Amino acid sequence: MAFGTQDETDDVMNEINMTPMVDIMLVLLIIFIITVPVMKHSVNIDLPRANNEAQNIKPETIRLSVDAQGTYFLNETPITDADLGPRLKAAAAQNPQPDLHIRGDKNVRYERVAQAMAAAQQAGLHKIGFITEPKS
Repeated sequence: MAFGTQDETDDVMNEINMTPMVDIMLVLLIIFIITVPVMKHSVNIDLPRANNEAQNIKPETIRLSVDAQGTYFLNETPITDADLGPRLKAAAAQNPQPDLHIRGDKNVRYERVAQAMAAAQQAGLHKIGFITEPKS
């Protein structure tokens, strides 16, 4: 056993082993052979066309306020309970439908705000929001 000599079997291999690469290529070929016919069997659908123009029509905003005494104000104009429903129905008939922003005084009974929301829902308004003031 000599430390300075080298066996002929310990030669460095200068070639790349191609067998694993060929196996991977065959598996990929089989996958593509199976999936291509599946992709060609699609359902023909006539899809609607859409335009790419942005609509700049912004709906108007209706402000409904309820003061501490329970009085309704539509766009800062006092309005009676009997006139509230027809005015909201007229607003709901507009195209595009306006947004309704409800502002309730913190000292008003919630019943008055709930009546306003019910009137807006019965009128057919869909976009209803509440306006609050942030804590300072």
